[in-house]
Amino acid sequence: MTRIFKIMLAALVALAASAPLQTLQARAPYTQAELDQMLAPIALYPDALLSQILLAATRPLEVVEAARWSRAHPGLQGDDAVRAVQQENWDPSVQSLVAFPQLLARMDENLEWTKKLGDAFFVQEPVVMETIQELRRRARAAGHLAPDDRLRILEDGQSIVIEPAAPQVVHVPYYDPWVVYGP
Repeated sequence: MTRIFKIMLAALVALAASAPLQTLQARAPYTQAELDQMLAPIALYPDALLSQILLAATRPLEVVEAARWSRAHPGLQGDDAVRAVQQENWDPSVQSLVAFPQLLARMDENLEWTKKLGDAFFVQEPVVMETIQELRRRARAAGHLAPDDRLRILEDGQSIVIEPAAPQVVHVPYYDPWVVYGP
């Protein structure tokens, strides 16, 4: 009897663990237009920050918790905030975003976008990454992606890499996607 119970329990656990993945796989992938719209506001962020955003977006509940924490601790920003949340049971990508409370607040305020971004990254990672590169190429062609005192822009084959000019300071650029990518 206990053996049957263990087998049934194992099957139930396996089924429950695969259910979210099956749900995501069953959903039709996002179209290129949807990906362009979803990624346009963040495609020109430095690569290290962009990767943390994409990873954190796969954990929207933790993003909400981190945003609440950030609002409750307005005096903590940057490295101080990141150190303060080390004991939280959040993914490291979410923990790293407490250094950028305004960005975290935007992800929390537009939770539907955050969830879609996470779903797209989880299911269509190669397409998401290529879309980011295409948006960067369009911004460069339109004359809106150039190195300055805050950002370094490097070309690595077909990839455009965006890095902070000073590694200890990560600048979160503000830009209007309607303007920066051209017509």
